[in-house]
Amino acid sequence: MAKRMIVMLTVTLVVLGGLGFVKFKQIQVAMAQGASFQPPPEAVTTIVAERAEWSGVLDSIGTMAAVQGVTVSADLPGTVERVSFESGQAVTAGAVLAVLDTRQEQAQLAALEAQRELARLTFERLEGLLKEKVISKAEFDRATADLHQTDARVGEVRAVIQRKTIRAPFTGILGIRQVNLGQYLAGGDALVTLQSLDPIYANFGVPQQAAAQVSIGRAVRVTTDDAGQCQRRRHLRLGFHSPQRQPVAALEPCGD
Repeated sequence: MAKRMIVMLTVTLVVLGGLGFVKFKQIQVAMAQGASFQPPPEAVTTIVAERAEWSGVLDSIGTMAAVQGVTVSADLPGTVERVSFESGQAVTAGAVLAVLDTRQEQAQLAALEAQRELARLTFERLEGLLKEKVISKAEFDRATADLHQTDARVGEVRAVIQRKTIRAPFTGILGIRQVNLGQYLAGGDALVTLQSLDPIYANFGVPQQAAAQVSIGRAVRVTTDDAGQCQRRRHLRLGFHSPQRQPVAALEPCGD
């Protein structure tokens, strides 16, 4: 039994000694390789130094807003007799957009013009009689007042007729049409929106820590990409919307 134990211990010591010797040789080889290793040379890029002006750039994403934008509405009630525009159409200031039925007003105007003609004849006749001292000054004054009154009523009806012709208040692009032929419109009913896009505003915000870099009159550059892949840059002058002091710059739209 003791002999077997001695043999097992001897074998174990021999195995451990062999493993230790192999590990020792591996460490020696690794240390020799590390001592002889030389790193590759570093790549160096050179450039000629030149003097140039540097300006800080502050990027911001903004939105476009029309300088003028309104909803064109009917001033007076009436039935639509004619529509003279289409959705998305470009119009100039004063262009006729729609005409309401004015047959009743036209009849009133014809009657008032006949009354005005009668008042004018009466006025001229009484004016001659007054010079001959046939009538009193009071009768002539009544004739004068009647003439002025009929003139005013004719002007009033003509103004109503003109107000029933709806025109574009300024040059711009129309939105979606909201009226149809024969439709009855009450006073204030919308016909179409109108936006003036030349020029337009570019509204954008900046971080609070960069607010000191933004001042009125400072040059800005705005880049836009429209649906037609048109890109245009503009150097503009900066202003602010009041009272929020929102940065804004005028921008021309892309051309054809």
